[in-house]
Amino acid sequence: MTSSQPSRIVDSHQHVYWNDRDDAGLIADLDSHGIEYAWLLTWEITDIDPVHPRYYEILNPVNVKPDGKHTGIPLEDLVRARDRHPDRFVLGYCPHPIKRNAPNMLRSAVGIYDVKVCGEWKFQLPFDDPRCLELFYTAGELKLPVVLHLDIPYMPQKKGPPAYFENWYGGTIDNLERALEACPDTTFVGHAPGFWREISADADRNPDQYPRTRVRERGRLYRLFNKHRNLYADLSAGSALYALQRDRANAVHFLKRYANRLLFGRDYYEQDLHRFLMRLKLPGAVLEKIYHRNAESLVSPPG
Repeated sequence: MTSSQPSRIVDSHQHVYWNDRDDAGLIADLDSHGIEYAWLLTWEITDIDPVHPRYYEILNPVNVKPDGKHTGIPLEDLVRARDRHPDRFVLGYCPHPIKRNAPNMLRSAVGIYDVKVCGEWKFQLPFDDPRCLELFYTAGELKLPVVLHLDIPYMPQKKGPPAYFENWYGGTIDNLERALEACPDTTFVGHAPGFWREISADADRNPDQYPRTRVRERGRLYRLFNKHRNLYADLSAGSALYALQRDRANAVHFLKRYANRLLFGRDYYEQDLHRFLMRLKLPGAVLEKIYHRNAESLVSPPG
């Protein structure tokens, strides 16, 4: 039996004051797509993290420093949005791991602002850096899922050695696995191109950041999901959608097999993922898990 539409929708990966929308604009977008509420995530940018110029077109210009560098999506913006719409947003926050007191900052954010998610983790450090692991340990103790952005530092080339990719975050799938092993009591939610390229066995040979070629046998994501029960993933942004679109049959198999650990999310304002999932005619029980039940098994709803 299939379900044409899920009964409820939770957007588990969202930001505010970016892509030309403030909090009111985001609420209007959620309403227009029948989304009950969203997880709001920070993105702390420091001087050690190079930011592609295109981000200046979508991030809040108020957060540009006098030297021209951007601070990203700070907790302050999220708190303001959540306080205006307390029944529509779950608060996320991830301090930069290079800050000496990052774990304590996370604890304070939970106590003062009722932060429920550690995210978005998007930093130019390997996941298994000791400073990152300390933050992950703390998130596990606080029962906060950690939303991770993975972009690999070297991209395969059609000819010659791999090319350095300046805007990498987290390292490689191997760095992720070491973090999963080191922090078994922490729930990690994988996300972004470096994560979803691993759905195919040709990840080490495909030169595209967002591969669109047909899946070449099952990639390392299958092994990680099978081995590590603390690994989840969200389907946000184009990276997950493109990975699923590479092979429709593989997409159905993957979504059914790991239905208990996949979360609907968007990262920006679109319906492409939703339309694609509806075309797959997945079982109703699978849709319910992906669209809201898994998110609410990790984080209680707002209000």
